[in-house]
Amino acid sequence: MVADKRRSEPSPNVIGRAPSLADTLALRLRDEISSGRFKAGERLPTEQQLAQTYGVSRPIVREAVGRLKHDGLVSSRQGAGAFVAEPGASTVFRLDIANFSDKEELRHIVELLMAVEASATERTAARRSEADLATIRTRLDAMQAAIHRGEPGVDEDVAFHRAIIDATGNPFFRDLSDFLDRRVRNFIRTARANSARLTGMAQTVQGEHEAIFEAIAARDPQAARMAAETHLKNAAKRLAIYLES
Repeated sequence: MVADKRRSEPSPNVIGRAPSLADTLALRLRDEISSGRFKAGERLPTEQQLAQTYGVSRPIVREAVGRLKHDGLVSSRQGAGAFVAEPGASTVFRLDIANFSDKEELRHIVELLMAVEASATERTAARRSEADLATIRTRLDAMQAAIHRGEPGVDEDVAFHRAIIDATGNPFFRDLSDFLDRRVRNFIRTARANSARLTGMAQTVQGEHEAIFEAIAARDPQAARMAAETHLKNAAKRLAIYLES
């Protein structure tokens, strides 16, 4: 009976609950590669072996290894499996956020978001069509309707900012925005979902969105950039409130 109980206990390598097990496993494997446990040119363990080692399913392993391939850390060889790439082989940008409670790291992230989103908003103000403006207005109204319903309006927030990105007419802005959405912005929007519970906070955020819209409507690129930068700075403050709570 004791032996059976011991077999039922999780291995120390097993990954616990996380928002995304694939992301967690990918981060663990990156650490293993960085530490030299898996060396350049070395074949990774099989999906089944990794699943057993880390206590996850094979589909999770496949997804995690796929992330490493996308980041250029791992390459596949037909019929031979996945191998650790040689140093310097990566040709893609990676953004791994380890600790959002680190104020310095948060500042760097906000600066990056400002460089992308504020610039995109500035260009939208200069380039937008009447159809673009109507779409952005619709997304803005949808956020206000969510507030009236007592909802945080996170999905509506995402759609509003995406409409602004789309209106740049630049597909690379869209691609980079999608990347940042997956890596960073969703966490910041978690701050919105939580801070929206504070009296008046949701309407304060909506006021920032209104300022962005008005600048775009006025075709004022500089005002649009400033409104977007102000919104992101305040979003960082709201994130800090969420972290402290």
